[in-house]
Order: sequence, then C-alpha cells, then structure tokens
Amino acid sequence: PKKSNLFSSLLSILPLNSANMAPTRRLKRVVASQPGFLHLNSTVDAATLVSSRRKRINKNKKKNWTKYSDINDVEDFLEDVRHQERTTGGLISEKPDDSLFFLDVGQPSTKRKGKTSRPLRIDLILQRDSLVPPPIDVLAYQQPNAKKLRRKAQRAEQLAAKGVVTRRQKQLLNRRPVDRAAKKSLTEANNNPGRDFYDIWGQECDLWYLQQTGKQLVKRPERLNEQPSVLPAVEVIGPGGSYNPDFFSHQALLQEAHDVEVKKHKAEEKIERQLAFDKDDTATEETVFKEQVEGLVEEDDDAEAAEAANEQDHVAVGAITLSEKKTERQRKKEKAEKLKDQRRLAERQQTGQQQQLYQLRSIKSSIRQQEEKTKARRNERKAKQEAQKSQPRRLGRLKFQAPDLEIKLSDELAGSLRQLKPEGSVLSDRFKSLQKRNLIEPRERAKFKRRHKLKYVEKRAFREIT
Repeated sequence: PKKSNLFSSLLSILPLNSANMAPTRRLKRVVASQPGFLHLNSTVDAATLVSSRRKRINKNKKKNWTKYSDINDVEDFLEDVRHQERTTGGLISEKPDDSLFFLDVGQPSTKRKGKTSRPLRIDLILQRDSLVPPPIDVLAYQQPNAKKLRRKAQRAEQLAAKGVVTRRQKQLLNRRPVDRAAKKSLTEANNNPGRDFYDIWGQECDLWYLQQTGKQLVKRPERLNEQPSVLPAVEVIGPGGSYNPDFFSHQALLQEAHDVEVKKHKAEEKIERQLAFDKDDTATEETVFKEQVEGLVEEDDDAEAAEAANEQDHVAVGAITLSEKKTERQRKKEKAEKLKDQRRLAERQQTGQQQQLYQLRSIKSSIRQQEEKTKARRNERKAKQEAQKSQPRRLGRLKFQAPDLEIKLSDELAGSLRQLKPEGSVLSDRFKSLQKRNLIEPRERAKFKRRHKLKYVEKRAFREIT
C-alpha cells in the first residue's frame, strides 16, 4: 500500500546512526498508529506496538496486588478442587483405587427380564446434585454452662466414691412414689378397626363425635362447686319469734336483742372516752398570752444554763485519754485467761450433758406436756377455722353490718295472725342474706348530692290568682 511505500522512502532518506535512532522509533510508532496499517504479525495488537515501553508498577501498594497480579492459575486450581468435591465427594488423588476402577467381566446379557422402573424426572430434580456434606453447626454441639455442669458431675462422683449422700438425693429418696401407670386416652381414633360401633340416633352419643362437633361440655372445675359459706339460704328465726311464742323462748330472744344493744352502747362509750378531754386543761387568757409571748423575751437564766452546758461539753471532750500500748506479758496473760474461760465453759457444758442423763424422766414428761399443748392449739385452730366458715368475709371496702333482730315486745304480741303487724322487709332481708353468705360484697346506699341549689319559681298564672 501507499503508507508502506511512504515508510520505506522515509527510512531511505534518514541516515541510520545512533543519533537518529530515537526519531526513527518515534516515526515507527506514528506510522503504526495510522489507520489501515498492515502488520507482518497478525496476532500482534497495535496497542502493544505503540506502547512497547514496559509499564512500571509499584507492587508495594495493596491496591495494585489484585489489579496487576495474575491469579488465573490459582482460581483454576481451586475451581478444579471444588468440581471434584461436588462430583465425587472429595479429591480424586485421595480416593482408593477400588472407588475409581472396576473389573470388566464382559458385556452384560441383553435379555430383558421385565419392565424396569425408571425414576421420575421430578424425583431426579429434587435429588442432591452435590456430594459436599452440609456444614457442621458448631452451636448445635455447644452446651450452655458446660464447664459448670462438668464440675458438678465431678463433684458428685467424688461424693459418691466417699459414700456421702447429698441433700438433694435425700429429698428425692423421701419423695412419695408416683404412679407411672399409663393413662388411657379418653377418645379412640376414628380410623381404629377395633373400635366398637354405636347407635347415632341413640341416647348415648359417642365421646369422639361430641368432641369433634363441639357439643362436648367443658368439665366444671371442682373449686366452683364449693360453697362460699356454710350458712343456709333462708335462716329460720328461733321459737321466740313466733306470732304466739312461749314465754321463756320469747324472753331468750329479748335477752339476745338486749345483748346486741348493750354491745353497741359500749362501743359508743369507748369512742366517747377516747375523744374526751380534761376540762382542767382548757386554755385560759393567761396561758394564751404566755404562749404568744414565748420566745420574744430572752431570759438570762436560759443563757447561763446554755453556757454551763457548753463548758461541761468542753471538759468532757478534753478528758478523753489515749489507751497505752499493752506489753507482751499483758497480752500473754489475757490469752491465758481467755483459754481458761473457754476450758471452764466446755467443762460446764459437759457436766450439764452428764446431768441430763439423770433427768430423762422429767425431760420425757416435759416433752409429753409440750405435745399435748401443741395438739390442743391445733384443735383450737381447726375449730376457729370451722367457725370462720360461717362468718362473713371481708370482700370489699366495707364491713358486713348485721341487721337488727326483728322482734316484738311483750305488749306488742298479737293473739292471731290477722292482728299481727309485719316487721322488716323481705327485700332487705334477702340482700343482707346474700352479703352474709359471701355472694356479694357489702354495699351502702349511694348518696345523692345536688350539684346546683334547688330554685323555686312562682308561675305567672299562680301569681295572678294570689
């Protein structure tokens, strides 16, 4: 081509010496960079010819390691190792010869014995395509407090070797044996072939059918069957409350009502005594004036007494003396006295224990008396608990107030039911009965408080009349 002729003509013009070598190389690069230039070697890139100078790279810097380092051979090796692990489950060089080679005994017989079952395509897709085992979960093998549990196990082995029984083992041995009998299931499976038949339209329905249809009633807890009180719903008054009672029965009922009123009167008197004050201690004009003036006038006697107290304090503080350091002889003497006291105390305890051997009869009698007292207190406590079952409990903010006895005085008794006047109210009696039997909490009537004052207005029509 034309450019190659141009290059040969330029080379013939320029002299070839060492001084003109650099311009010649520059000219070669310029000519090679021209578009359409044909190279003698087709595999050589134009960019390599243009940049024939070697590029200098500083490999001490970390950013140039991966940029200018050729690691293709390492990646190929690692990819080959991963491929062997996926396909064969490990490296081929580490496997035995039996797993890599087999003995060829000839061609198998081509006679088909029967139809062979081939696996489905979906089953082949779901199979594992890699023989690499799954990674081991280290956390699954770790046990919390493993060191502490290991130490406790070692300690238990040492105690067992010595024959020592720990407190926990004693508690386990003393525990009541538990009945491990297997509990039968309430319902049998519906697909059980040994299950008995039952009549669908019969009176007794199957338990499994009731549970599946939601018609099985929930078992009522036992605590809901307990009565909150042992008192009857309707308490019958004594024989003295009849319309035509016996004389002694009526007097007994009057005495009971009298005792209740006396008890209330005593409670009121007690409150009055607690709130009472002595009339002699009432304030007078002189005492009021003295109390008002107190603190305004400084008295000389008080100042002198305060100064005397301060002097005594100073004297007392100054009288404190430091204890002298004890000598070696004094320390030895104190130590010997201390040992002597300890020995004397030990001898006294030993003689006391020996004397107790001769007091076994009295000790047994005292133990018997103590057991009798304990038994009596237990019986008393049980009787008190039984008595509390018939008493109203504190269910709310207020206490239960027993209603007044409905009685008739001697002059109010009537000879027949027709002339009898009723006492009390049935509604209030039922309400108090519910409170006494711990079914509802004691309540009081809500107090109505008027927000605005009631205003009376005279109507115009009424004003005209008046």
